[in-house]
Amino acid sequence: MHISRTISSVQTPIIPVIGELTRNTPDTLSLGQGMVSYPPPAAALQAIHDFGSRPEDHLYGSPLGHPRLLELIEEKLRGENNIDCKNGYRIIVTAGSNMAFLNVLLTITDPGDEIILPLPYYFNQEMAVRMLNCIPVAVPTDGCYQLQPAALDAAITEKTRAIVTVSPNNPSGAVYPESALRAVNELCRKHGLYHISDEAYEYFTYGEARHFSPASIPDAEQHTISLYSLSKAYGFASWRIGYLVIPEALLPSMLKVQDTNLICPPLITQYAAVGALETGSAYCKTQLQQLTKIRAQVLSQLQSLNCVQTIASEGAFYLLLKLNTDKNDLQLVKALIREFKVAAIPGCAFGLVNGCYVRISYGMLDEARTGVAMRRLLTGLEKLC
Repeated sequence: MHISRTISSVQTPIIPVIGELTRNTPDTLSLGQGMVSYPPPAAALQAIHDFGSRPEDHLYGSPLGHPRLLELIEEKLRGENNIDCKNGYRIIVTAGSNMAFLNVLLTITDPGDEIILPLPYYFNQEMAVRMLNCIPVAVPTDGCYQLQPAALDAAITEKTRAIVTVSPNNPSGAVYPESALRAVNELCRKHGLYHISDEAYEYFTYGEARHFSPASIPDAEQHTISLYSLSKAYGFASWRIGYLVIPEALLPSMLKVQDTNLICPPLITQYAAVGALETGSAYCKTQLQQLTKIRAQVLSQLQSLNCVQTIASEGAFYLLLKLNTDKNDLQLVKALIREFKVAAIPGCAFGLVNGCYVRISYGMLDEARTGVAMRRLLTGLEKLC
């Protein structure tokens, strides 16, 4: 039977592949999938304690989202991101920010259009672009994985519809400074493009790094789209809840996509999200103290290996390791799992095809498991490289 040629051309999702290898190798410690170790705040679980007892709990809701959740998101955006949603923006709740990105592409692109993705890109975004018969245009960043606005400008063609920025970045952990994001936003304004700003890791910054939201720029509301997620900050990975901030002019078209794709966000997860946002971002920032210690521990141990080049980026909970070897990164990752019982993600999934890279995630670790996982990783890399 026929299978779509378009879908066949899309890369195999790497997380399920590595996840299966990990499950099939007992006692493997994962530095693979990007999740946090802490649970949702107690208020999120309390908010759904009585869910189902009211008749309205079982009915379709608004495609935009539950009114109380939208109110809390608007307050959060105004207070933390300096985004005024009463000035040309609208909010839409989605089943995670991956869905938000796909909904955006369905709204703003036609087959053959181009989407600019700075390298390394987040693999699910590259996959979404290809699924819609659009063309991902990968543009290199510099040696510290920072944006190069001149290179982005040079990549723009008449088919370009958007430039995507992910800051803090998955997979590199790079945090783009305000000046760079303003430069990208101005490029988009100048050329009539959308600036899609993925801010799923907005609270995960270290040292002097600071998160900046391009939608806060004056007069950016016509061309700026922002993506947010509760998955990381509030330990909500399985709950699948995120939201979009879009130019008001896109709303009628976006509602067509939302109604067809989802109808409305699941109500039970929205109630939980209300509890999370009423708790507030201090919940995540408290957890960040422990994560900062884990990050320092990981970086310290990586410095002992001569075959690894590591950029100590200041965001998210990822590190990209460039390995001094000509080995295939996917085969190397399989060997790490099979022989040393530690999992990572190959750089090829993120568009890094020149050289051997692996991404490690330390978000799920505590101090004890960090020591064990890093000893396995360092021993494996030393022998395999």
